[in-house]
Amino acid sequence: MLRPDGILDHVARRATPPSVPFPGLVEIDADALAAAALDAAAEALAAAGPVSAVGIAAQRASAVAWDAGTGRALGPGLGWQDLRTAGTCLELQADGLRLSPNESATKYAWLLDNLDPDRRASTRLGTVDSWVAWHLSGGGLHVTDRSNAAVTGLLGDHAGTWRRDLLDRLGIPETALPRLVDSTGVLDAATALAGSPPIAGIAGDQQASLVGQGCTRPGLAKATFGTGAMLDVCVGSRPTFVTRGPGGCFPIVAWSRHGEVTWGVEAIMLAAGSAVDWLVEDLEALSSPAQSEALAASVADTAGAVFVPALAGLGTPQWDFGARGALLGVSRGVGRAQLVRAVLEGVAHSGADLLAAAELDAGVAPPTLRVDGGMSANRVFVQSLADACDRPVEVCREREATTLGAGYLAGVAVGLWGSVEEIADTWAPQAVIEPSGADPGRDRWRAALERAREWYPELTAVRF
Repeated sequence: MLRPDGILDHVARRATPPSVPFPGLVEIDADALAAAALDAAAEALAAAGPVSAVGIAAQRASAVAWDAGTGRALGPGLGWQDLRTAGTCLELQADGLRLSPNESATKYAWLLDNLDPDRRASTRLGTVDSWVAWHLSGGGLHVTDRSNAAVTGLLGDHAGTWRRDLLDRLGIPETALPRLVDSTGVLDAATALAGSPPIAGIAGDQQASLVGQGCTRPGLAKATFGTGAMLDVCVGSRPTFVTRGPGGCFPIVAWSRHGEVTWGVEAIMLAAGSAVDWLVEDLEALSSPAQSEALAASVADTAGAVFVPALAGLGTPQWDFGARGALLGVSRGVGRAQLVRAVLEGVAHSGADLLAAAELDAGVAPPTLRVDGGMSANRVFVQSLADACDRPVEVCREREATTLGAGYLAGVAVGLWGSVEEIADTWAPQAVIEPSGADPGRDRWRAALERAREWYPELTAVRF
């Protein structure tokens, strides 16, 4: 198991960024991603010495198609934010089948239709966890855990089997899909690594972050602010709603062990850190994302400006893929610093909306919100989040808690912890940020949010 001593961020530093060949299209170089993961794992082993087990945490719903004989991807993988299958989702919606373009199901169909229309027996499909497990095991494992499988759109209601009706409708051979396994449990040897340690933990990135931040008992909540943002609450038993709750959240498999599933609810923001990237890469208002903290802190407020970070549409609770980013309340008093602060505060307001939605659908009010991800290092953002949520925000000691959670799950499998629930006792935040008591401007935020909606009605019509 990788130790939380600075080794944990190796994968994040070595990751291959996605490409955006056209707005709404997000592609990944799957072969480069696998190579980076193996290199980072080897580097971590060299630095930390032998490990008891290997855990895998990976971005969920991103889809890869590869050939079992060569182990090479058939073409670019599709990132979870890729919207090229929105039209297919609309067609399915007309027949009563509700799928999101952010899920893997229609991405798998697109990959097959465009890279392997003959559906060869050697073709394999999987999310990134499956792709990495395949390479770690030298092609010996084609598996996915239920936390990853549940966000493909193809898993049955009780997380036991793939849905035959959707597979048939989309033309996806079940033989191409990975075997369903538990999130914690010894699977096979990672023969690609020195010493061939056992692969013993697999989880989607958000579920791994939930575990990594000690939210393994009902009522505990965390949010990860990366490119997008996901807020998850552990609830234990399966929520009463099948697909989406009244607050716009989804039931998720938090993890499974010995065939028993622990459930959670999840709220999703489609653009968080990517809004800061927009300031850096597109507007050139910043030289780096890290510069945003000092510049935003140099001014007391936004001078009335409000930014809605709907760069890829709105997720929870609105689910409006046709919404687009909006900057309102601009005057001559709004300069570069006020703009940057408005972007950070806009992401914070969206985070508060996620928490409110999750409280409604989970039926609990978490006393605090735990956070990780790149934006958790930005004190201006975290203070804005605490103010908008009106409760304390606890900052994780490990910015990449997803990796820590994968290690915990692997550790449970080999006996380093007795249960996943025990991991809750390991939590110790780096800092606790209390609400300042200042008016966060929620009413003005809600007014701006409404103006950003339904910019592209044909995309707004996509429902699931």
